[in-house]
Amino acid sequence: MKYANILSKLTLDQKCALLSGADVFKTREIPAAGISSIWLTDGPHGLRKQAGASDHLGLNPSEPATCFPTAAATACSWDEKLGEEIGSALAEEAIAQGVDVILGPGLNIKRSPLCGRNFEYFSEDPYLAGKMAAGYVRGIQKRGIAACPKHFAVNNQETRRMASDSILDERTLREIYLTGFEIVVRESAPASIMSSYNLINGSYANENKHLLEDILKKDWGFQGAVVTDWGGSNDHAMGVKTGSTLEMPAPGWDSICELKKAVENGRLKESDIDARIEELLDLISFTKNAREEKKSCAASEDHKKLARRAAAEALTLLKNEKELLPLSAGTRVALIGDFAALPRYQGAGSSQVNAPHPSNVLECMENSGLELIGYAQGFHRLGKEDEGLLEEAVKLAKRAEAVILCLGLDEVQESEGLDREHMRLAKNQTDLLRAAAAANPNIVVVLFSGSAVETKWRSDCRALLYASLGGQEGAGAVVDALTGKINPGGKLAETWPESYEDTPAKNNFAKTGRMAQYRESIYVGYRYYQKKNVSPAFPFGFGLSYTSFAYSDLRADEKQAAFTVTNTGKRDGTEIAQLYISKPESAVFRAVRELKGFCRVELKAGESRTVTIPLDDKAFRYWNVKSNRWETEGGEYFVQIGSSSEALQLTASVNVEGTQAPVPYKAQEMAHYFTGDVQKVPDREFTALLGHEIPVSKKEIGRNMTFGEMRYARSPLGWLACAILSALLNRSLKKGKPDLNLLFIYNMPLRALAKMTGGIVSMGMVDGMVMELKGFWIIGLLRILYEFIKNLLRSRIMEKRI
Repeated sequence: MKYANILSKLTLDQKCALLSGADVFKTREIPAAGISSIWLTDGPHGLRKQAGASDHLGLNPSEPATCFPTAAATACSWDEKLGEEIGSALAEEAIAQGVDVILGPGLNIKRSPLCGRNFEYFSEDPYLAGKMAAGYVRGIQKRGIAACPKHFAVNNQETRRMASDSILDERTLREIYLTGFEIVVRESAPASIMSSYNLINGSYANENKHLLEDILKKDWGFQGAVVTDWGGSNDHAMGVKTGSTLEMPAPGWDSICELKKAVENGRLKESDIDARIEELLDLISFTKNAREEKKSCAASEDHKKLARRAAAEALTLLKNEKELLPLSAGTRVALIGDFAALPRYQGAGSSQVNAPHPSNVLECMENSGLELIGYAQGFHRLGKEDEGLLEEAVKLAKRAEAVILCLGLDEVQESEGLDREHMRLAKNQTDLLRAAAAANPNIVVVLFSGSAVETKWRSDCRALLYASLGGQEGAGAVVDALTGKINPGGKLAETWPESYEDTPAKNNFAKTGRMAQYRESIYVGYRYYQKKNVSPAFPFGFGLSYTSFAYSDLRADEKQAAFTVTNTGKRDGTEIAQLYISKPESAVFRAVRELKGFCRVELKAGESRTVTIPLDDKAFRYWNVKSNRWETEGGEYFVQIGSSSEALQLTASVNVEGTQAPVPYKAQEMAHYFTGDVQKVPDREFTALLGHEIPVSKKEIGRNMTFGEMRYARSPLGWLACAILSALLNRSLKKGKPDLNLLFIYNMPLRALAKMTGGIVSMGMVDGMVMELKGFWIIGLLRILYEFIKNLLRSRIMEKRI
């Protein structure tokens, strides 16, 4: 054992204590054994270390920090090196603020456009998500700060996020929802990883033996620490046994007693606890040098410049009819839209950064070289109709040569803890666009959102620039693109469907039941639209430029593809070349093509460059559920190169030797999967895909009943509490300011009380609540009182021992 000397100094009580947090973001310390505490904090796109009392939802103010573009934005840059630069800057600010572990990046797959947390995630494609996340991790860790990529795994909705069960087959799990994490682990060796709240095929992620032991540690060789999501521990002893290192935030002494009791009754070995402590000590050791460095570099001017460059790289031009953009110097423009003056540059929740002086488009227009003839709010961002605002904006539009109209999703639409109800912009925004277009056809829409929206209104604008959620300097980058100071070169990291009705998971996403059935299997995003031949509004990988590019001279084999890209226009620009692998003749159901490589290429006007994209071990593999391993189907494959998943300029044929594995599927039993018609997969085919019967979802009154489910209890107190909670939550939503604390509680299982209250509530008290909710009113209340006194006395004894 690496830390045998330290372990020998610890009692069993102390060992158990080290495996849970001392505070919301801090681990325990035992100075006598030379063990210091470390500080963990949110930071996918900017640090959120709270200045006062800590909470995990961002309710209390945090230290000022640079707000970089969200993952949804930086993914549009397709630039791993940019991710690495952002990661390095995050680490510098972490050092300055005394933070040891950055909880990020988030790389869950965008299964549905309606996931309220999509702004924190990179892509619908696991290869792109994994490569971008690996860049962030390398950047963070090269400065001696630990990264903690999240949420591992199959965490794709906010509805019932702490108590939903993701039901999916092994192939889908491996190919779609784990490949990104595999890339991160193998290519950047994160010092820690965060487990997700949800269950996976009936077992909570944080205690899922298959996920943590079989895949993460044995298959991928992960040697870091597994950290629970905040309140995400269900059975702490089982978690420790299967590989979970640190239970957060601060469950109190009850959690220590749970581990100790598990050792005493043989459910857990002390060697299991020792193994987890070794992982924790590795994490503490990893950050030791950075912790002692204590540089003062928070929110520096260099970081501000990096944030602006990152936002610029992410800008994605979706439409530019008659080359309306860029606007010439001196053009008389009207600026319209609430988002122009009050910017939306990040999402809501635990990732919310206290950014110093975020820019807005209105202020940035002052030195743009354009002649701003006026600004009009145009609409209320939360959807309230106001004819006066509309008329004022239309009058202004009539006087301008061009109109810059800033539209987007409001804060309620994109928030941790809450999924979107639809993909549409607010009606008052589209009504304004239509009226403004009737008054002036030269409409430039700048769109601010962290996820795809329906764009049936796009015929009313001549140009459409997607700004995503570009961080504190995003507005300046937008104005630079509008005026031609920069040439937008971003590409969409997710498909934008014409309508939510077109999406593959629409019948199974974020339902009110306990199960989240992944009936669409591997057909996520472009994999579905291409297989089913459904035309999207904008395909995966799409993005225009103020210049043009040509591809030529493809040479490809099993190891790499080389080709030439030429800037054929009159402006310098950036092209993102994409490599897809296709196998039309296959005994296994497949997507039409899959992304297996990409390269961001900057070219001067008229310049040509040879680009080489390597093909790694993921290029031709698929997961075979019969052999239970990665296999390669032999035969002819096509290497396809293009500017998007739908615009393929070059194709080469490559013959690949297979592994001669047995065919895992019978086509006649799984017709919908072979055709891609997966919106309504019948039970018999989903059963065949799973390899077992579909689990039955039951409402049970127990530790894992959520507060929102207490209306199904047999207790008047439960009914009343649920009614009050629902009323308060609905009131906050109607105001347009969702109460994240109420949202969290509504979807929180009862057992999380014992994990989130700093030891005030024990699991015994939770069991008393369960008895009360089952209808044993008096006995339940008496048990709560008894367990409260018991917990109080036990905590005092344990505190002295530790």
